Amino acid sequence: MIRRLGIDPGRKRIGLSLSDETGSIALPHSIVETRGDGDEATETIANLVHSTGALEIVIGLPLRLDGSEGDAVRRARGFATRLERRVDVPIVFWDERMTTALAERTLRELGHRSRKLRGALDASAATLILQSYIDARIPRPCQIEDPAADPRPASAARRNGRSGGRRKKR
Repeated sequence: MIRRLGIDPGRKRIGLSLSDETGSIALPHSIVETRGDGDEATETIANLVHSTGALEIVIGLPLRLDGSEGDAVRRARGFATRLERRVDVPIVFWDERMTTALAERTLRELGHRSRKLRGALDASAATLILQSYIDARIPRPCQIEDPAADPRPASAARRNGRSGGRRKKR
């Protein structure tokens, strides 16, 4: 199938997530510290792409809440351009609005403390980005159940008071 790499690009750290071999479940992978111009981090991620056999890269695009682009988007696009020079894998941008906030809230609910949260937060945000992309792209079988529907024959449903009418008190 297809293995995907999810990336949450940040100024100080880049969060990474990797899908399973089927490309359908995103899992937190690691973080890469960014230093200087970010070339070392880009090379580390390119090596990860090659070593894992990732066939698609999903980079979170940090749009503003109103959908406009700012400095963070410009940095993410610059990072993608540098990475694109090192790998021969399609790169897709995916809206990442609110993923870091959601990841932070989830980790706090699980009892993680602020200081230890930083690395886990970036990898978790990358996982949310990648899983959101996967869920939007891969059709999944879905069965919608009507809670009012009773699969038993009508006579059995009536005996148990589920016919929609009033039950007699005994």
